Amino acid sequence: MGVLKSILLLLIFLTCSIIGYLYGKSFSLRLENLIILEQCIKILETEVVYGLTPLPEALSNVHKKGKVKVSYIFSEIKNDLIQNKRGGVYDSFLSVEDKLYNNLNFKKEDVETFLSLGRVLGTSDRTDQQKNFILVSNQIATQIFEAREEKNKNEKLYRNLGVITGTAIIILLI
Repeated sequence: MGVLKSILLLLIFLTCSIIGYLYGKSFSLRLENLIILEQCIKILETEVVYGLTPLPEALSNVHKKGKVKVSYIFSEIKNDLIQNKRGGVYDSFLSVEDKLYNNLNFKKEDVETFLSLGRVLGTSDRTDQQKNFILVSNQIATQIFEAREEKNKNEKLYRNLGVITGTAIIILLI
């Protein structure tokens, strides 16, 4: 009976600790993914503004040159743009909105910034495109700064909170 109780208490502690660790890790993942997204957008800017590459090919090149952890969304946008032909570029950007939230741990403001790029991409001349890329890059840089502060503040907090919660439950059950 004592062995079973010890195993259950250990499982409770480990579960709480893992939940705290995973929740704390989400702050690191958001920061890392925002940094990679910023790099991918810079690649896209180079392809569109300086290389004058057609958009589907530019999106494919971003997928190839960027880190796959985030750049796969550009491939999915390209595929949607080519296959569905249901509207403009923005509709193809909207097709990956759920993946931005679920797979990349982005917040609403991160997704809105990325989708704003889809609204303006391909709707004006080269100089306006460049201005739009600069604006989006500046917004993402601001979000990276905020994500870094949030990570520094909350990651360790949630990890420790998981351990403390597990310990408190064990103490209550003993």
